[in-house]
Amino acid sequence: MFGLGTPELIVILGIAFLLFGGKKLPVIGAGLGKAIRSFKNGLSEVEEAAGMDGIAKRLPVARDVAAVQDKINKVKEVSKMLTK
Repeated sequence: MFGLGTPELIVILGIAFLLFGGKKLPVIGAGLGKAIRSFKNGLSEVEEAAGMDGIAKRLPVARDVAAVQDKINKVKEVSKMLTK
C-alpha cells in the first residue's frame, strides 16, 4: 500500500487524531470509505463500458501484453493435453 509500513501509518493516524480530534475521525473515515467505494464503482463502470478488448486495441503495450497472455494460455492448454 504505497510502501507505507506500520510505523508510518501510526504516525499518520497520530497526526490526524491531533488535527481533527477523536469525534471527527469516524466521520472522516466514513466519508473516505464512501469516496473510495464511489471511485471503484465508477472505475468498474468505465472498464465495463470500454471493455478490455477496446483498451488492448488502442494501446500498443496492452496489445503486446494481451498477445503474451494468449500465448501463455495456448501453452497451458497444450501442456494439459500432453499430461492427460
